[in-house]
Amino acid sequence: MTARRPLDPDDLWRLRRVGAPEPAVDGSFLIVPVTEHDVAGNRSVTRLFRIGPDGGDPEPLTSEDRNSSNPVVSPDGLSVVFLGKPVDDDEARPQLYLLPLGGGEAERLIDLPLGVLDARWLPDGSGLVLMSEVYRDARTVEEAKEKRDSLKNSEVQAKVTEDRVYRFWTRWLTDGAVPHLFHLDLKSGDLSDLIPEATRWMYFMDPAGSFDISPDGAEVAFAAEISEPPHDRLQSAVFTVPLAGGPERRLTEELPAHQRRPRYSPDGAYLLFGIQREWDFYADRVRLVAFDRAADTETVLTEDWDRSAEGWEFSADGSRIVLAAEDDARTNLYSMPVAVAEPEQLVSGGFAGAARPNADGSVYFLNQSLTAPPEVHRVPIEGGEVEAVSAFNGDILAEFELGEVREIEFSGANGDRVQAFLVLPPGFDESQRWPLVHAIHGGPHGVFGDAWHWRWCAQAFAAPGHVVAMVNFHGSTSWGQDFAARIHGAWGDEPAADILAATDHLLEQGFIDPDRMAIAGGSYGGYLTAWLMGETDRFATAIVHAGVTNLLGQYASDVTAGRERSMGGNAWDSLDDIQRWSPTDHAANFSTPTLVIHGEKDYRVVVTQGLELYGILKAKGVEARLVYYPDEGHWILKPQNSLHWYREVLAWLERFLG
Repeated sequence: MTARRPLDPDDLWRLRRVGAPEPAVDGSFLIVPVTEHDVAGNRSVTRLFRIGPDGGDPEPLTSEDRNSSNPVVSPDGLSVVFLGKPVDDDEARPQLYLLPLGGGEAERLIDLPLGVLDARWLPDGSGLVLMSEVYRDARTVEEAKEKRDSLKNSEVQAKVTEDRVYRFWTRWLTDGAVPHLFHLDLKSGDLSDLIPEATRWMYFMDPAGSFDISPDGAEVAFAAEISEPPHDRLQSAVFTVPLAGGPERRLTEELPAHQRRPRYSPDGAYLLFGIQREWDFYADRVRLVAFDRAADTETVLTEDWDRSAEGWEFSADGSRIVLAAEDDARTNLYSMPVAVAEPEQLVSGGFAGAARPNADGSVYFLNQSLTAPPEVHRVPIEGGEVEAVSAFNGDILAEFELGEVREIEFSGANGDRVQAFLVLPPGFDESQRWPLVHAIHGGPHGVFGDAWHWRWCAQAFAAPGHVVAMVNFHGSTSWGQDFAARIHGAWGDEPAADILAATDHLLEQGFIDPDRMAIAGGSYGGYLTAWLMGETDRFATAIVHAGVTNLLGQYASDVTAGRERSMGGNAWDSLDDIQRWSPTDHAANFSTPTLVIHGEKDYRVVVTQGLELYGILKAKGVEARLVYYPDEGHWILKPQNSLHWYREVLAWLERFLG
């Protein structure tokens, strides 16, 4: 037997990335999107595979020359629609394709000027409802095509706006594109716009799954932003519209901060959706609401449950709701009746998601952990043993010796319990002293959980011989609302204390070399790294990726509403408070050698944040290296760029940790 070896960053691009399963109505098979990578060609291709409910050899359904995603099986199980676009055309928009599962080639159903974002079958299989974009001032398909071509061919590419929100992540919003819902009749080929006058955005939630169709096929429910220009305060609501055409209806007039992800019960009695009550706190927990369609009343089902619901779906018979929620650095699956109740745990451990309850009595879902990338699993809806269904990466994973994962707890800020994961290097010997790398998560309201991470893979960080610590500091999610919210207005306070307390705790164990310790993080993790650089010189080196370094400069970010709460005030009335927690305002103490990484197209943490930090370090005479990606945003996504990123990061750690 060949000896197993440590994981290398190149291996991350050999591993297949498995997407959400789409089961047939009767559970007789599943369609699974799987992404593979051509590093030499600097491209990726997603193909659809059919597998049985017990796994077996996957059957490829789509070709390697087209990216195929978002599969939806027809009600009769005889065909599947999906979004497809050519692999070699970066400017192409995904279009809707129909593939007969009994054999034959995929047929493009329609060619829309701005592509298709999502699609769902009508219950009788006669057609589909799909989401596609038009423009605020060009709302028909024909007008949208003309405007698209005009914008593309114009010699003037200036962006002009008077809005507060004018770009998002890596996209400018100034062209006026807005999603509409369309009914496509398969027999006639007719396409009708269900919301022809709509000018609302749907970009601040995942477009996939943001609408649903009633069981009788008569109505469509969707979630959309209701804010109007200049968009000072983003707010979302659930609407319904008749499939046959007619006026929209906002489901409830008295709105919380946000409503999202409507789902009809199988009998049509209820419309289930999520709400958040605090408009300026994106990690405000999501409560589930059941809207009684006959009585026109709503009931909040999980108000007293201090966890945040996500990915909810009804069971096939409508008697229960299946949902996911973070808890203690895992994402578990839960089940509950359509009533006020605390959800009951169905699956625990790892990170579970994309749950798909099925008529065969199973819930199919994706699960992953710090030692395993995502694969399809299933569990009986009444609870029981979890079974692995797919093994797309089994052959490749067999080559590696992965590091042991340990969970620790220690006393952090204010004496509170704080949790962390350690990933140990292969061949770890507790009698030796090892370099420590703190991998600090972003958000700040996020978590480094028991999950495989492609961009910050803890196993890849540990493989060269590092102990990797992932501290879930104050501000992290999955420990309730208060734990997440209490860092508002003091970003660097309790989280920094938690990182330092974790460092002390690990040094007490005796296997960490105090002279070889590093801090590294992205986004808010980059902020906390930069903040610690101004607070201590105990770390041999630092890595700041897409890091917030100047809080005042974040007024150039894509969404600025709510920043007065997170930063501690506004620039015009609380400047001292903002500067108090701004890393570059403490640059006098910077002495840690630092690798600074940033992407030009990062509109969440603008590129000047990284360039300013690098400029200060070089001017001050501190060892620093800049890695700048002109073609990347907040995340480094292209295969060759990602490998370059890992090589830069690991080489920098080797340079200072040895």
